[in-house]
Amino acid sequence: MSLQTSTKRPIVVFGPSGTGKSTLLKRLFAEYPNDFGFSVSNTTRKPRAGEIHGRDYHFLTPEEFVAAIGRNEFIEHAEFSGNRYGTTIQAVKDVADSGKTCILDIDVQGVKSVKNTDLDARFIFVAPPSEEELERRLRGRGTDSEESIHKRLEAAKKELDYGNQEGSCDTKIVNDDLDAAYKKLVSFIFA
Repeated sequence: MSLQTSTKRPIVVFGPSGTGKSTLLKRLFAEYPNDFGFSVSNTTRKPRAGEIHGRDYHFLTPEEFVAAIGRNEFIEHAEFSGNRYGTTIQAVKDVADSGKTCILDIDVQGVKSVKNTDLDARFIFVAPPSEEELERRLRGRGTDSEESIHKRLEAAKKELDYGNQEGSCDTKIVNDDLDAAYKKLVSFIFA
């Protein structure tokens, strides 16, 4: 079954690492494969197990990333935990050209940048039930060093502060129950 969103405005999903954004989006894409396109971001970090270049990220060298910045290819880009991340204008256009609603999964710096464009995006903030639960989830992944977890938790505090500010998002979803959070996500998107 395919539902059409009322507008095709890009949808920006943001929140701290470990809140379940990827899990929610994978479920959305599985249920509505013809309605949404994921804007594939660029990063200078190394691929994690199972990640595929061009599907999960475009994995670039630091030099390639800097060259793309110089060519003004990015809508937004930021540095996080020693790696660069960014969304290109072309990635969003590719999704729109396919007739799908573009989904962007970006950090707070990126959210602020997108708000300064004419994309007319809608913003969804995904929050953890608590900072303690967020730390438990990050440690449970087993993919990050202690230093990386520490950096992610520091960044999470800033992202939570921003996401809880009035006007930062169109809706806030606290992911304390995956099924309930998913229902809220779908309800907002198709409202």
